[in-house]
Amino acid sequence: MVSGLFEGDERDILAAELSRLREEHRDLDMAIGALEHVGPADQLQIQRLKKRKLVLKDRISFIEDQLTPDIIA
Repeated sequence: MVSGLFEGDERDILAAELSRLREEHRDLDMAIGALEHVGPADQLQIQRLKKRKLVLKDRISFIEDQLTPDIIA
């Protein structure tokens, strides 16, 4: 069935994006921790990284919702 293939391909694309976003989120977390650990760091840079991390978290949540089927109890 052609529509089934499209859904599977779309699912694979979303899963790949989710993996990439999770990795970037972890990298940002480590970068923020390193900047904060070094001492007096550039607070503006840290704020920008934290904002990017929040954007990633929102996108990750959105994709997870797309990949998780709704279960009606």
